[in-house]
Amino acid sequence: MLDLPQPYLLFLADVAERGYAKTAFGLRDWAAERCIGEYALPGGLSLDLPRFSPREAYAAGARALVIGVANPGGVISPAWLPALLDALEAGLDLIGGMHAKLNEIPDLAAAAARLGRRLIDVRTPPPDIPIASGKKRAGKRLLTVGTDCALGKKYTALALVRAFAARGVDATFRASGQTGIMIAGGGMPMDAVVADFAAGAAEMLSPDNDPDHWDVIEGQGSLFHPAYAGVSLALLHGSQPDVIVLCHDPSRAVTLGFPGYPLPDLHEAIDLTLRLGARTNAAIRCAGVSLNTSQLSEAEAARAIARVSATLGLPVADPIRGGPVFEALVDACLTAESSYERAAS
Repeated sequence: MLDLPQPYLLFLADVAERGYAKTAFGLRDWAAERCIGEYALPGGLSLDLPRFSPREAYAAGARALVIGVANPGGVISPAWLPALLDALEAGLDLIGGMHAKLNEIPDLAAAAARLGRRLIDVRTPPPDIPIASGKKRAGKRLLTVGTDCALGKKYTALALVRAFAARGVDATFRASGQTGIMIAGGGMPMDAVVADFAAGAAEMLSPDNDPDHWDVIEGQGSLFHPAYAGVSLALLHGSQPDVIVLCHDPSRAVTLGFPGYPLPDLHEAIDLTLRLGARTNAAIRCAGVSLNTSQLSEAEAARAIARVSATLGLPVADPIRGGPVFEALVDACLTAESSYERAAS
């Protein structure tokens, strides 16, 4: 578990694409009690939280500035440095989840040492990760998978854990990315693990447990992503899920940041995931689909959910909208029968 100074000021930098601010949105939506407000540079988007300068945020009680950005490559732009240095001067520690490490930026390291501030990089794997064994572990596991990045795998996992708990089911959210780790207070930054050890890291993330305990594992990337499929496959093999829930954004036609790559057909996405997942768990099944309908009206969302459910013969829901369709998806996750195989037959 991580010792993170709280509450947070969420730094949006100059990011205009919502998908690249998923860390800030995730903390706002799932750890709102820890978020004082937001701080953006010109051109940056808004979370509709109170806007503060670092000094104003510190006076309001904030104790850390969190870089709320998850951009391609996980880079920290030189244009952000004045704002980050200002936060240190204002009394805030810095928390980052980028591939670029705060501690490896000389100006930040020097300022933190001079001021007695902490630079906390959460995207740092633990030492001595083993190579995957492929051995079956006790307990039950659910993995959220996706047709793309940044479309709801983390939100779906968190919503399912909350729904399981409401039914008295023992369940744990297992974070596999920087945002989930900040929400949960611990986890495994899968995309920062050396490739040979990635499946082993996924095994560490969801160890042996009681037979009736569920690990609900946050998915990463997509098996269809031209850049990030590797981490998705390692997580699939290492987590050995009994159940998958496919996450999809019906308003998105192409891969985020890769316009030449259309998103896969949902049948194809489920079939490929089940075929590859069966390598380490022959009993893997698909319980249903989680649709991110945030860009749709309520009526449009209802039609999209009904259409996809009819096409696949599976429960389909938007976990954030909830309702009876989401309860049906939860039912399908907890049942022992493979609803997708039943529908396909």
